[in-house]
Amino acid sequence: MSPAFVAALRSAVRGTSDFGAAARALTTMDASNYRRVPLGVLAPRDADDIAAALAVCRDHGVPVVARGGGTSIAGQATGTGLVLDLTRHLRAILDLDPAARTAVVQPGVILDDLRAAAAPHGLTFGPDPSTHSRCTLGGMIGNNSCGAHSVAWGTTADNVRKLSVVRYGGETLHLEQGGGEGPEGVGALVAAHLALLRTGYPDLPRRISGYALDALLPEHPGGPDPVRAFCGSEGTLGVVTEATVRLVEAPRARALAVLGYADESAAADAAPGLLPYRPLTVEGMAADLVTRSAGLPRGAAWLFVETGGDTPAEARAHAERVLRAADAVDGAVVTDPAGQRALWRIREDAAGTATRMPDEGGTSRGSAAGRGGEAWPGWEDCAVPPARLGAYLRDFRALLAEHGLRGTPYGHFGDGCVHVRIDFDLISAAGVARFRRFSEETAELVVAHGGSLSGEHGDGQARAELLPKMYGDELVALFGRYKDLWDPDGGLNPGMLVRPDRLDENLRFAVLPKRPVDVEFGYPQDGGDFAGAVRRCVGVAKCRTKEASGAGVMCPSFRATGEEAHSTRGRARLLHEMLAGEVITDGWRSVEVRDALDLCLSCKGCRSDCPVGVDMATYKAEFLHHHYRGRLRPAAHYAMGRLPRWLRLAAPFARPLNALARLRPLAALAKRLAGIAPERTIPVLATETYSRWLRRRRGKGPRPLSSDRVAALSSDRVVALSSDRVVALWADTFTEHLSPQVGRAAVRVLEEATGRTVLPPPRGLCCGLTYVSTGQLDAARRVMRRTLDRLRLPPGHPLVVLEPSCAATLRTDLPELLPDDPRAAELAAAVRTFAQYLEEYAPDWTPPRLDRPAVGQTHCHQHAVLGDAAERGLRERLGLTGELSGGCCGLAGNFGFEKGHWGVSVACAEERLLPAVRNAEPGTELLADGFSCRTQLDQLAGRRARHLAEVVAEAMEEAMEEAGEAAVEEGPGGDV
Repeated sequence: MSPAFVAALRSAVRGTSDFGAAARALTTMDASNYRRVPLGVLAPRDADDIAAALAVCRDHGVPVVARGGGTSIAGQATGTGLVLDLTRHLRAILDLDPAARTAVVQPGVILDDLRAAAAPHGLTFGPDPSTHSRCTLGGMIGNNSCGAHSVAWGTTADNVRKLSVVRYGGETLHLEQGGGEGPEGVGALVAAHLALLRTGYPDLPRRISGYALDALLPEHPGGPDPVRAFCGSEGTLGVVTEATVRLVEAPRARALAVLGYADESAAADAAPGLLPYRPLTVEGMAADLVTRSAGLPRGAAWLFVETGGDTPAEARAHAERVLRAADAVDGAVVTDPAGQRALWRIREDAAGTATRMPDEGGTSRGSAAGRGGEAWPGWEDCAVPPARLGAYLRDFRALLAEHGLRGTPYGHFGDGCVHVRIDFDLISAAGVARFRRFSEETAELVVAHGGSLSGEHGDGQARAELLPKMYGDELVALFGRYKDLWDPDGGLNPGMLVRPDRLDENLRFAVLPKRPVDVEFGYPQDGGDFAGAVRRCVGVAKCRTKEASGAGVMCPSFRATGEEAHSTRGRARLLHEMLAGEVITDGWRSVEVRDALDLCLSCKGCRSDCPVGVDMATYKAEFLHHHYRGRLRPAAHYAMGRLPRWLRLAAPFARPLNALARLRPLAALAKRLAGIAPERTIPVLATETYSRWLRRRRGKGPRPLSSDRVAALSSDRVVALSSDRVVALWADTFTEHLSPQVGRAAVRVLEEATGRTVLPPPRGLCCGLTYVSTGQLDAARRVMRRTLDRLRLPPGHPLVVLEPSCAATLRTDLPELLPDDPRAAELAAAVRTFAQYLEEYAPDWTPPRLDRPAVGQTHCHQHAVLGDAAERGLRERLGLTGELSGGCCGLAGNFGFEKGHWGVSVACAEERLLPAVRNAEPGTELLADGFSCRTQLDQLAGRRARHLAEVVAEAMEEAMEEAGEAAVEEGPGGDV
């Protein structure tokens, strides 16, 4: 790049620019199949910055692509010049007028933020793409986004009143309905082609393809509408700096009619008949998109029909009318808001869920065998007249079969718009050729049904080349002349929409290694291919949200910093570019990747919350292993990564070590040497370990064993268990050395509830968690193999693990690091949490009632890997009410202890956990099954949280005391 350009840009703007490898790598891709390497990224501070930047870019011949959230699916958010990041600073809602029902916004405003600001006035912004938690208004204007509620409130173009836009070169134009036509010459261009513009466009609600030049016709209601014509121009005409948008009245109450049909075509055929009932949505999806039971009615396809009303009863009555009118196999009306959210979540996650489809016969379709059922955009969102949708879907399914492809259609059936991800092979030459042939033939099919190549996400590179099939050469040529009037130098988003790049160029997979990368984890869901694992990220950016949703976790570091590099998507992009080797050229030694992963908490939240199951904690461990192989590691890796070893050595000296840790100068020195944040307090060592206590107690449970039997079972040799008499309770490092009271409480409860005896564990067992989280994978495998050698469970015998992070490690990391050892899979299958074991092996046991509220933290690994249904059930049986916090506590094992992580660690805790604890009523139970969560609460809130086992044990003791007191009062002769 030209140093003169960089210097001129930086002198002209106040915003921050970055031409480094990391910034460029983070913006090579959007949510499409395409990849382009930009020169750099600018985050303008205001409209003047945008104008100045565009002037400098024209002077130096540098192209520009304006980028909101970067979730465009057709490739239009990628470019080779300067990327304008409009999400950093231009996020203000400048005005909101409830009386006029309008809002003035900057382009980087997140849709959900606008909706939240309008909600107190009973208003909302009608268009609502499934990415509403992270998409920007500028991006929605560029793509003319729609969403589920377009049957009621239309597309973005229907809801924009005024625009301020900057042309390439820096000129600002103000567009208004009926108030001008844009640059000079547009009026004459329209006047010269009135007949073509009046007859060249199909009449359907979701026509997004091409430029909407028919909006400039003189007979358009209100006169020529340059605002509508600009919407959907995909950044090729100008950059939006300000928009006045229309707000609509939000229903006070909503209900959801869920209608089941025999197949998706039947559902599509039924959708137009429901439109006269004026629903808010008519969404469709088929069974091949549903990955879990969600209380759906019978059927193989469903319509989600949302209705509104001034009262819940009115909304429900409206939904029941729809249900009666629908010729459905089965149906239900859902009025509970939580139930509605759960159903909508399935639909909103579809863009990611559809990307990973089940394999047929255990092998993948598309690229190399065993890589998993990958599916991609490329024919993402066409639209046909709603009355033609059923017929189109039947023809479309036939065309898929003809090409040997699979896809899972879903979408806005009420508007005739279909989304689909297809298992294209976009790696081999033959697969790419098939991708092209299918795209060309499907375009012809859409046109034959009177449709639009794009019904929501725009043309970009994916479909613009095919526009002549839809509009004809003459109208497409007119698009080019319109573009040239706006942008005569061709600097705005070149290669998109007008004079487009070919649909099979710039594919993002072409740069990845052709052979599997040598890695340590097994990556069983990706055929052992690390590149396949990294490819999982398709860029829908569910990780880029300002707050965790419900019990969700992903992505705490992004919410703390707001930086793309600290999102799951950003890290996946950097890993992609590391494998590509073009922008990031030093492979596993990459400083850019290391720095981005440094603030990854390894919370595993993305493993469950990401719609495609990206597992950044595993990728981080893999990277750290290679990055530091044969090199000196950070001090924290030696100190906390090998924590089990140090704690075993320290156990006999717990008392003097605790005393020394209370001396501030010594503690400060120890923390400096160990790479621990100076703000942290060193945890107190147990003066008696859990195992020592249990061995001292041996044979004293409700079903005592002989001393010889106990000695044999608890030796350091192989443990052989009698499943009907004993409980195998894992002595994890944290329970063993730092919180043995949790283990003691669990023993008390498990023995009382099951009538079995908890055995002392063999010495030296370790799951390897701390070694994995610091990327010391060779050591982790040695530790894991030693554990497998020393602990052998009979087939089907459960292993109770009290620490959620250790349970998750045994469940996932163990078999993925030792994929060829069948004992690893057997042990992983045996893992149970405390509550899961009680649910399974003491189903008839009734715990004592506590009947008080509870707050606290669901451990992020529990949420991501183990699930918390059993814990919820046990809390309910105890009478503990309220929800535990989602998100992450921020300590996350070694993360929050490491020097440099204090600020992010505290920010994560302040998101949800600490406010919930501060706002709790007196007498509220504070729960946290994870040692990290309890430590964070102790050090930041000064509150002692307890493991659920401790709470149950205390409740049992109180119940026994009350029973004893009652017996004394009653006396031997009956009532006193």
